[in-house]
This record gives sequence, C-alpha cells and structure tokens, in this order.
Amino acid sequence: MSAFHLLDDDQLAGQLRDGNELAFTEIYNRYWDKLYYLAHKLLKDTAAAEEIVQDVFFILWKKRETLAIKSLAAYLAAMTRYAVYRLISKDKKLKKQENIAGMSGVGATSEMNVDNKILLEIITGLSNKLPEKCRLVFQYNKLQDRSLADVAEQLNMSRKTAEAHLTKALKIIRTSLSNFMALLF
Repeated sequence: MSAFHLLDDDQLAGQLRDGNELAFTEIYNRYWDKLYYLAHKLLKDTAAAEEIVQDVFFILWKKRETLAIKSLAAYLAAMTRYAVYRLISKDKKLKKQENIAGMSGVGATSEMNVDNKILLEIITGLSNKLPEKCRLVFQYNKLQDRSLADVAEQLNMSRKTAEAHLTKALKIIRTSLSNFMALLF
C-alpha cells in the first residue's frame, strides 16, 4: 500500500506535475466516483458519463506538466462539466444537421414528385394528340407499363406493327418535348 492516500490534493497535484504515476492513480481512485456522479447527473447516460470521466483523466495525465491547478477537486469538476457541455453541444448540432438534412430530403422528394407529375401530365397531353393506334400503343406500353406483346394482342395487331406505332409515338413525343423545353428555357 502506498503513502499517496495520505497526501492532500495540492501535494498530489505537485507529484502529478512531476509525472508520478502513483500520484495519478491516487487522484483517479479518489475522484473517479465523484466525477462520474457529476457527469451522469448532467447526462443521464451511463456510457457517456463513463467516457467523459475517462477523457478527463486522460487529458489530466496528458497535460500534467502544463496544468496550474489551485484546487484539484474544483479543477476536475470544471473539466468534467465542460466536457459534458461540449458533448451536449455536439449532440445538439448533430441533431440539428440531421433535422435539416431530413427536411431538405423531404422537400426535395416532394419537389421531385411535383416535377414528375407535371412531366407526366405534359406527356399524357402530348400522347392524346397522337394518331389513335400510336396513342393506344404508347399509353398501354409506357404509361400503364404493359408489355408490347400484351398490347399487340389486345389491339389485335402483330408485335412488329405495335413496335412501329410505339417508335412513331416516341419520336413525335420526343420532338414535341424538346420544342416545349426550348420554349421554357
């Protein structure tokens, strides 16, 4: 058993500054529970509180030579509180970014749905101006997503004839769409 448990905080801080690992161990044993209680009280999260306290002790050891500690208990408590506040701030920023990303995703999806509906209305309007057989083949195949073989069978025509009508319909609609887009832009 070491004599470090008999030393006061100022003496331990001096020994810590000199790099004495036993002094650090005594500080750790003396304050770990108190700092954990403080962090847990603020965070209400066991794992996060433990991690905060471990980080406080890690920083204490890492910066031991440059620290000017007047009151070890107050210094460690302040380090713990500030670490908790940084974690809370970081979590708030992360949640805010997630909310913004989620909202922009919803807005983009909604905007895309509107754009798709407008485009579908334009294409439907253009297809209504096609000759009857072309219009039927195009609407059944492209707008109702039916196979060309089914469309040909339903309209009582050969598959080659249905393909010819579809090709003609697509050519007319593409030309009309490019003219329409040129007018828009």
